[in-house]
Amino acid sequence: MTTAATKSAAARDPRRRAGVTVLSTLTAWLTRPLASFHLLLAVFGLLTVFGLVMVLSASSVDSFNKDGSSYSVFVKQVMYCGAGLVLFYIALRAPVRLLRRYSLGILAVCLGLLVLVLIPGVGTELNGARSWFFVAGVSFQPVEFAKIAFALWGAHVLVTKRGLMTQYRHLLVPVVPAALLMFTLVMMQPDLGSTITLFVVLLALLWFAGAPLRLFLVMALGAVTGGIVLAMIAEYRMARLTSFLDPASDPSGNGYQAMQALFALADGGLMGRGLGQGWSKWQYLPNVHNDYIFAVIGEELGFIGCAIVLMLYATTAYVGMRIAFRNTDPFIRLVAATLTTWLVGQAVINIGYVVGLLPTTGLPLPLISSGGSSVVTSMLVFGLLANFARHEPEAIAALRSLGPGRVGKLLRLPTPTPYRPPARRKTSRPVPRTRPGAKSSGASGTRRSGAEPRARGARSGPGSRAQTRGGHR
Repeated sequence: MTTAATKSAAARDPRRRAGVTVLSTLTAWLTRPLASFHLLLAVFGLLTVFGLVMVLSASSVDSFNKDGSSYSVFVKQVMYCGAGLVLFYIALRAPVRLLRRYSLGILAVCLGLLVLVLIPGVGTELNGARSWFFVAGVSFQPVEFAKIAFALWGAHVLVTKRGLMTQYRHLLVPVVPAALLMFTLVMMQPDLGSTITLFVVLLALLWFAGAPLRLFLVMALGAVTGGIVLAMIAEYRMARLTSFLDPASDPSGNGYQAMQALFALADGGLMGRGLGQGWSKWQYLPNVHNDYIFAVIGEELGFIGCAIVLMLYATTAYVGMRIAFRNTDPFIRLVAATLTTWLVGQAVINIGYVVGLLPTTGLPLPLISSGGSSVVTSMLVFGLLANFARHEPEAIAALRSLGPGRVGKLLRLPTPTPYRPPARRKTSRPVPRTRPGAKSSGASGTRRSGAEPRARGARSGPGSRAQTRGGHR
């Protein structure tokens, strides 16, 4: 159907005309220079507010049973969000060149923390994993920050070697050995869920750096083999896998959480029971405000609430990839695509095991589940993506010509600098000096026979000279 026919049909149908108007308005808005930045801020705000509301609803019963107040977990979550907003603002203002320059140092600090957390008395063991630090009553997991550090450093290394990506030695070293070291440290805690997300970060780095497809086939085979081995050597992992395949076989044991999550989703129906009216949080579903908060969303807000959450994460994926592909800086492109893949991939894994499509891994739902490390690092990722959105060429041109805008003035954001490709190094040989009174071979038009190979082998091109050594030495 042609455009004219579409417009005429829309003119006859008011509903279709309204749809065409909304679509054209949205398309026009997305062409604005700072559309990525504003859309990302909107999604970030909606996910944060929605997460706080659902944490309050899901944790009220458990908070009252433990602390005598229905707001204890919610208040902690608000405090974590405040700390996350500080990191969001720091990441939003951080110069990209400094992120790249100090990426190795940041990774080294995170690796040191991963080693320290394994030491008894320094790291704290919770739920069978020694992966927590407790400082002044506040807990955090260093592995969450290590994921961001690894993405920054890995992107820096791969961008530096982007002309050598066809050689496996340069493609895999030192990124893959560093990843294997991190896998080992995290599995010593042990924390399978964080190991999976680190593997997602590694895959995203190599994929968007242009690694060949056969490498991913080998890595997928290795991941499946490693997962089977890890499941066989740990009884609780094998129990999780068995309960995933058939949760009804042990409904009061290993399959209890999976069955109760499905019951909560089914009980919600289309519209849900109403916000705060769910039954699963009344001690029926463990970790209901953390790992299984999506089940509460389905129970209280129904299919519509679940669809809204999926739409928000789909929009996050769209904006993150839009930022990656609209930038000209290869470092920004690789980091933005990697962080977006990790964030959305973690959401997919969490929702997947809640609805019974994946085995339980214990990964939280970004910006929605309760938990300090998860919400703080998720906000840090959004801050980096917002920073990268302001580095799009169209955004830089608009900010330089029209000013920072209302958001930039409110947050006192610096004007981003445009990306300049590094200049190629000139490797021409220095011109030999001639002794006073000696005749240059080029001036006399004569050349010794032994100088011919040297003249042909000399490097020539823009900014360099082909040099010959005439009769002087």
